[in-house]
Amino acid sequence: MIVLEAILLGTLALVLVRFFLGPTAWDRLTAANSVSTRVVLLMSLAAVGLDSALLLDVAVVYAALSFLGVVIFARTLERSGGRR
Repeated sequence: MIVLEAILLGTLALVLVRFFLGPTAWDRLTAANSVSTRVVLLMSLAAVGLDSALLLDVAVVYAALSFLGVVIFARTLERSGGRR
C-alpha cells in the first residue's frame, strides 16, 4: 500500500506542476480536478489502511464538493469565453 501511495503522491506533484504552469484556465481546471481525484484516492487508501469508516465518509463528501466546484468553475469559464 505504501508503494501505491508513493505513486499517487508522485503523480500529484506532476499534476500540481500542470496546475501552476497551465497556459490556459481549462488546463488549470483539468489539473484541479485531477488533484481532487488523487486526494480522494489517498484518503480512501488511508481509510482502508486505518480501518476508518469516518475517513471514508470524509472522502466521499470531499469528492462531491470537489465535483460541484469543478462544475461551477467550468460554467464560469464557459460564460466568460475561457479568458480567465
